[in-house]
Amino acid sequence: MATLTIKPKDSCRWDQVSLGEIMLRLDPGEGRIRTARSFTVWEGGGEYNVARGLKKCFGLRTAVVTSIVDNDVGHLLEDLMMQGGVDLSHVKWVPFDGIGRGARVGLNFTERGFGLRAALGISDRAHSAASLLKRGDIDWNKIFKTEGARWFHCGGIYAALSETTPDLMIEAMECAKANGTVISYDLNYRPSLWKSVGGPTKAVEVNRRIASLVDVMLGNEEDFTASLGFQVEGESHLTEVDTANFQKMISQVVKAYPNFKVVATTLRNARTATVNDWSAVMWYDGAFHASTERKGLEILDRVGGGDSFASGLVYGFLAGKTPRECVEYGAAHGALAMTTPGDTSMVTLAEVEKVMKAKGARVER
Repeated sequence: MATLTIKPKDSCRWDQVSLGEIMLRLDPGEGRIRTARSFTVWEGGGEYNVARGLKKCFGLRTAVVTSIVDNDVGHLLEDLMMQGGVDLSHVKWVPFDGIGRGARVGLNFTERGFGLRAALGISDRAHSAASLLKRGDIDWNKIFKTEGARWFHCGGIYAALSETTPDLMIEAMECAKANGTVISYDLNYRPSLWKSVGGPTKAVEVNRRIASLVDVMLGNEEDFTASLGFQVEGESHLTEVDTANFQKMISQVVKAYPNFKVVATTLRNARTATVNDWSAVMWYDGAFHASTERKGLEILDRVGGGDSFASGLVYGFLAGKTPRECVEYGAAHGALAMTTPGDTSMVTLAEVEKVMKAKGARVER
């Protein structure tokens, strides 16, 4: 079985680079979108969240590749991103045409849910600047050859945004691979993003093109089914009861894509919007490695839990941890990220490692 070969830290400017769209998240707090009179504003995006977690929680050198409209809304997004510490030198700024006809900043209205009421997300992101990026717009040689990057991350959300983003992602991955950069991809299937452009059929077509270039594939059972066309027996959503069926499916996946060196997923059983059972499993070097299972995990805001799992997992590999430790870092970071509002992590490495050691939640004074 092939294992990951990660470039030395001192040979690269970046530990990790993400490509994707970053939106303004408008959060009604404890209220609902349809009745809100005020919103808290956050920044977020599946791919960016991974880079931010690696920078803010784990202290790594990360950068993001995206595009933002040059107006006050775009600079609000920039201001929020600056707090996260991710390098913005590879952001492509585009002119504002006065109305957003040519390009705009994407919006994501998200309410957290509570108890029997599920979380709800409403995107308003068509024609965003990031979705209009195309092959040839970014100098990938500068990022992966001249500056150097140990790890590159992208995902299925960005692939769904336009006709041009999959080709841009493939261009980036081909350059990353040529320069020895590890490539991770989160399938992150969202029915709302694909339904008007071909649904699961189109998602499978696009993601299969991308999958052949990926080293580390992330996704849950629905992602592998809807985005790559694989099937698993048993329940339609995985719980701790049917992880064995997931493992059977992963065996099919790695046979179809021998380039996958790592396949990992979170396992979530949502008892209610605010109480979940949470764990993770990873296939690496021919073996499965499972995290500690956390039953009855109390959730404040579930958005970004999977992205924080990804950043914890990536940190583990970049830091030279064992496979079991890698999946534990991911699961603990994802669990903690869901205890705070917003898409991104607000925790520290010390807090992640405390949870991994199963210490209690007593007040620290």
